[in-house]
Amino acid sequence: MQDNKDDIKIFLADIERSIKEIFDFLPEKRNFIEFQKDLKARKAVERNIEIIGEAMNRILKIDPQIPIEASRKIVDTRNRIIHGYDSVSEDVLWLIIVNYLPNLEKQVKELLKIQVLRMMEFGTKILCRILI
Repeated sequence: MQDNKDDIKIFLADIERSIKEIFDFLPEKRNFIEFQKDLKARKAVERNIEIIGEAMNRILKIDPQIPIEASRKIVDTRNRIIHGYDSVSEDVLWLIIVNYLPNLEKQVKELLKIQVLRMMEFGTKILCRILI
């Protein structure tokens, strides 16, 4: 069971890293017009949304009840980008960046914090058993 928890932690870290990369790749002037002009940023955003969606898909296979809002929609967006690459517009990507990623980032950070606290608690219990 611990392996599954470790896997979830890895996938959450992948999501967190991809969100950071998305914000790092955005043009310095964070506005839609600049984003539209920047092909590299758009492609980087698409790729990182694919990674986020794949990580979420793997998490949902382990824990379908994970408390992340719109987790199924995240996977669906990944599938749409990969399989319907010509149907994902720049304005949809921008909407995801502006309206959804900040909240997802907050939820993922909170879950990672909980995972770390559980690991510390687990480690403390094992250490106590060893010492007793």
